[in-house]
Amino acid sequence: MEDRTHYEQASPVVQKRIQDSFDLQGLMSHLGARITHVGPGRVHIVLPARPEVTQQHGYVHAGATSAVADSAGGYAALTLFDEDSEVLTVEYKINLLAPAAGDHLEAVGTVLKPGRTLTVCQLEVYGVRVDGTRKLVANGQQTLIRISRPAAE
Repeated sequence: MEDRTHYEQASPVVQKRIQDSFDLQGLMSHLGARITHVGPGRVHIVLPARPEVTQQHGYVHAGATSAVADSAGGYAALTLFDEDSEVLTVEYKINLLAPAAGDHLEAVGTVLKPGRTLTVCQLEVYGVRVDGTRKLVANGQQTLIRISRPAAE
């Protein structure tokens, strides 16, 4: 059976909440990353390959690769929680499988096991070429903790 989570869209309310939170992230803005898909338990983030995010060999730096993977997983978890909840990463492990090359990277965070307190996500990062060719360049797993949204000051 085909996994429909690849295509399913989150509700407009959830999409807006995720995008509004993402827009507050200075690092994602600095990197030039953007959200391209928000579904229940699944978020995609694209990072254009630019000289500012590369390492000395011209590949996208592992730090930038890991950062978009971490955010994709965090927002995937957040899609499943109510508006009074937030998430924080407790830990994640990333395996760098190949040089992060391509026109852009696409990080995909997918919830494997949601929980009341802890949620576990799968992280995948693909190098995508202009012709659409995709190569898995990193994968990992992440644990997040669900917290109450801080009170507004």
